[in-house]
Amino acid sequence: MKNTIPIKNSRDFSRVYKRGIFYSGKYIVLYIIPNGLNINRLGVTASRKAGKSVKRNRIKRLIKENYRLLEDSIKKGYDLIFVARNADRLPDFYDIKKEMLYLLRRHNLLNEEMNNC
Repeated sequence: MKNTIPIKNSRDFSRVYKRGIFYSGKYIVLYIIPNGLNINRLGVTASRKAGKSVKRNRIKRLIKENYRLLEDSIKKGYDLIFVARNADRLPDFYDIKKEMLYLLRRHNLLNEEMNNC
């Protein structure tokens, strides 16, 4: 990911959770807050409620890969945190992609050319 750096500090996660806005979908929740930089910062989490470690890591990998593919069409200057929700079944790649597009459109974070698709 060329224009994105990871969020690693718990202080940064807490700031986004407390001050940011969020929308939730069936599989993931997106928290967002402007960061005043010309890059995006990304955090991906999954609680123990989402399943055992294999399932949690699989969901996090799917979210990161979908973000990587959509990175060029996302507006810059935001802290984004994707939280995996507890689901009965493990979502596949296209379920996550559809949900991410939905959440990014709700936050109005997609560039104009992607927003019309």
